[in-house]
Amino acid sequence: MPYLPSFIAPTKYSNASAALAQVQLIYSQQIAHLRSAMQRYVVGETLPGHVRACYPFVRIHTETVSRKLQEAIDSAQLSYGFVAGPGRFETTLTRPDLYANYYLQQFKLLLQNHGVELEVGTSTQPIPVHFSFAQHDHIEGNLSAERRTLMRDVFDLPDLAAMDDGIANGTYEARPGEPQPLSLFTAARVDYSLQRLRHYTGTSPDWFQNFVLFTNYQFYIDEFVRLGHAEMSDPKSEYICFVEPGNVVTRRVGLPAAAGDELGTQPPRLPQMPAYHLMRTDRTGITMVNIGVGPANAKNITDHIAVLRPHAWIMLGHCAGLRNSQQLGDYVLAHGYVREDHVLDEELPLWIPIPALAEIQKALESAVADVTGLQGTDLKSIMRTGTVASTDNRNWELLPGNQPQRRFSQSRAVALDMESATIAANGFRFRVPYGTLLCVSDKPLHGEIKLPGMANHFYRERVDQHLRIGMRAIELLRLEGSSQLHSRKLRSFSEVAFQ
Repeated sequence: MPYLPSFIAPTKYSNASAALAQVQLIYSQQIAHLRSAMQRYVVGETLPGHVRACYPFVRIHTETVSRKLQEAIDSAQLSYGFVAGPGRFETTLTRPDLYANYYLQQFKLLLQNHGVELEVGTSTQPIPVHFSFAQHDHIEGNLSAERRTLMRDVFDLPDLAAMDDGIANGTYEARPGEPQPLSLFTAARVDYSLQRLRHYTGTSPDWFQNFVLFTNYQFYIDEFVRLGHAEMSDPKSEYICFVEPGNVVTRRVGLPAAAGDELGTQPPRLPQMPAYHLMRTDRTGITMVNIGVGPANAKNITDHIAVLRPHAWIMLGHCAGLRNSQQLGDYVLAHGYVREDHVLDEELPLWIPIPALAEIQKALESAVADVTGLQGTDLKSIMRTGTVASTDNRNWELLPGNQPQRRFSQSRAVALDMESATIAANGFRFRVPYGTLLCVSDKPLHGEIKLPGMANHFYRERVDQHLRIGMRAIELLRLEGSSQLHSRKLRSFSEVAFQ
């Protein structure tokens, strides 16, 4: 027999703040029930049944495809915040502490656009006990092997069937009588990715900012760390703290430490894809992640960061220049992608084009001009806009018969790397605005391969400038406002309401 917390009946709201407060109440009640039961289980108690707690849900009923006129006009530039037509729409919710501002915005838009009440209640979707642990709780480590094996009989464990990406992939079809989705991700899918982010990046998802830079070289991270600490020594900096793996927090000079800062510890070794966070109070700072080499890593980390609903992510990396006219250190602004990375072929078939997004392209081009001081033909002499090919074969040059070279030439590609197409394609798939600015580090088709001395000189010359260009692009995007970023190009015919 299930061992459940007290039932909280579904309630309707016409006020977004009140609806959010009810989500927070239900979630805290359900999580407290799981944590209490787990603590009792660890000390050896026999619990009165199968322990179950469930996620809160939010639901909306509409009877018309039309939206309220004035509010629809006010939000006409937004590509989200409304349902596609009449019906019942619903999603489960998690971590209303982390997502408070995000949920509040989505609730307000639904109320404004449709003029109907939001219904908030407790769903039937169980919360896996592993997702109930607090950030620094490791009580399950005290269990004997036998008690750990018996957990499945007592608690709900993660169910991968509740975590697939069918909604985001456009393949989900509700069964008769089921509601349509409100969000790209169910609560269980979100919780799964939040746990993965801790593992892969070595930092809590609470630190992540709404603008993300990806790189595949530690040189860029070293420079970002240097710039981050420089910002923290400036009392006039717009950033409030800098966070490194192990949740090591450096506050801006003059600011007091916050509760929990003391829990950060330098890890004995870096995680697989370490993340660093230059934070602003409104979460529009910069997160930078070293994703390492290869499209599998690029897909993995973007699969998980996508649940945080960032405003944009941008790839800053190195590439092979494919044109003889290019010089080492030149920049490539990607406006198209040849996808020979293969990791997204099932989720996003190759016949789907990945368009360039004007807002990101303009910001990156302006940032190159601002940082280099070049304009017009001088700017074009160091930056080329063109197609970037991404491959999953690091030694593509060694394939017989020049087959890759022929395909790259036919595609008009100007540069080649291993990660950019994956990051752009997953941005398209998850409705996260994306962009790519690469720097030519070698020209293998023209006899200029990477050698240690040449590479070291190149890194010293270009890393600082390239990183500053990426950070300047984010400044420009921030000034434009997030409402300008979430392009209709990324929305399907029958799209979910949540951004």
